[in-house]
Amino acid sequence: MIDFHTHIIPNIDDGSRSVEETFNLIKEAKEVGFEGIVLTSHYIENYYETDVPERDIWVKAISENLANKGIQTNLYLGNEIYMSNNMVNLLVEGKASTINNSSYVLFEMPLNAEPLNLYDVIYSLQENKLIPVLAHPERYSFIQKDPELVYDLIQKGVLMQANYGSILGIYGEKAQMIVRKFLENNMIHFLGSDVHRQNTIYKKIPRALEQIKEIVGNEKLEELTTINPKLAIENKRIDIDEPEEVVLTIKEKIIMYLKK
Repeated sequence: MIDFHTHIIPNIDDGSRSVEETFNLIKEAKEVGFEGIVLTSHYIENYYETDVPERDIWVKAISENLANKGIQTNLYLGNEIYMSNNMVNLLVEGKASTINNSSYVLFEMPLNAEPLNLYDVIYSLQENKLIPVLAHPERYSFIQKDPELVYDLIQKGVLMQANYGSILGIYGEKAQMIVRKFLENNMIHFLGSDVHRQNTIYKKIPRALEQIKEIVGNEKLEELTTINPKLAIENKRIDIDEPEEVVLTIKEKIIMYLKK
């Protein structure tokens, strides 16, 4: 398996707080079956701005240390980029990273307000031959109320990365309910831990895998955890299954609007 979304590089965002924690996180990842990890530190303009050269040094140093210890884990450079009109420039200027220098770009949105420029940003990326991958769509409050937005984005060429913890209810009942709907309707293309701290999500990955497997089956689970991440890392085309529109029941709509 390849973990597609992590915050493991130390002291450059709100993830790992030390080199020791970084190695502990990698150890935890390996123990639950991850053979590769994409290091997607936050890139938020005027807040988290560690550029590509500095992060690349970290990846190489950590990889060399692992090799010296006889630990076989492949690390790949990436970013979780906070959406802005400047995303393409950040990538061109070597400030933010695609996934392993591929065409795939992991980005996030504000959690509680749909950005007015969303489609403009997506078109801008695609005009530059980049493939947008939206981080944890199940966590955005406006998507929870209107999951058809994700269907529309997929139809326009955006891929989706869900968090393992969502199916366990770590981000609340709304995210749990919506990620299940997305999984049932072929609307998720990658899975990631979104890990920030040791002794948190990695220890729960086996339980998450079991629950996701019950929804999508073994073949699809391998696609989400291994095949698609590998294709992205190798900058190869990903052929996706046709998504189905999500239909919420009256009860589910009430939960989405009333529950915190």
